[in-house]
Amino acid sequence: MNKPKIIRPDESQPAHALWFDRKKYVTINFVVQKPKDVQVDIQPDKMILCCKNSTDDVFYNELHFFDKVQIHDSRERVYERTVNVLLRKMKSDYAWPRLQKDEAKPSWIAVDFDNWRDWENEEDEGKEEYDRYVDMIQEMAASNKGEAPDMGDLSDSD
Repeated sequence: MNKPKIIRPDESQPAHALWFDRKKYVTINFVVQKPKDVQVDIQPDKMILCCKNSTDDVFYNELHFFDKVQIHDSRERVYERTVNVLLRKMKSDYAWPRLQKDEAKPSWIAVDFDNWRDWENEEDEGKEEYDRYVDMIQEMAASNKGEAPDMGDLSDSD
């Protein structure tokens, strides 16, 4: 299935983009009020978004990704205020230090800190939580007040 090539409109502006990284996916939310005529072309090394908002302002974004993505497992969804793009990484468990290949960051790209997680240390966090739980159990056992109950009257037959 061939998608028509998206051509940059003469008069357009970039949509503000918020992105965050996960183990297997990178998510980008393009902020556009009531998007319409949405066209998204996801390729292994780049993506293009072209759309209009409720007042017919034209938005065009072209991103060259930091690393390759799997196009068949990537998708977009249009919402009332955003165009959400979910990109499946070619190399999972590898954190992207930035969204674009180029180190220079355009002013329209920002990190979505509300959804950002430092997932590289998730296993360590789980271990820390487990260690805290074990310490709490040991502390409760050590601070148990009173003598141990006499179990001499219990029979050995079950």
